[in-house]
Amino acid sequence: MKVSNLDHLVLTVVNMEGTCKFYKNALGMEVIEFGDNRKALKFGNQKINLHQYGCEIEPKAFKPTPGSADLCFITDQSINEVIKELKECGIEIENGPVERTGANGQILSVYLRDPDLNLIEISNYI
Repeated sequence: MKVSNLDHLVLTVVNMEGTCKFYKNALGMEVIEFGDNRKALKFGNQKINLHQYGCEIEPKAFKPTPGSADLCFITDQSINEVIKELKECGIEIENGPVERTGANGQILSVYLRDPDLNLIEISNYI
């Protein structure tokens, strides 16, 4: 077998509405509904399915825990533009800009936290 790409991942969240608002307003993701009142965050050709903590969809992770994710998102916007937009949204940058290594080369990144305190890295390829 050879895996070709990531289709979706799942975040377990404490506050569904707050999470959707954050990812929509701060990161420009589209909030979509599917299935039986389920929600997801769509961006590019990927999505993040959301599970409400304590009411997770089966099958689920062995220990679904809000705040346990560490995610890196690539943007075409410059990191300076990203920083400006985050500040305008009142979102604190925890670290950066710093150089890191992404899946396809060197990246310039800033780090922040979502409402569940997941670590979110926003990056550009250098």
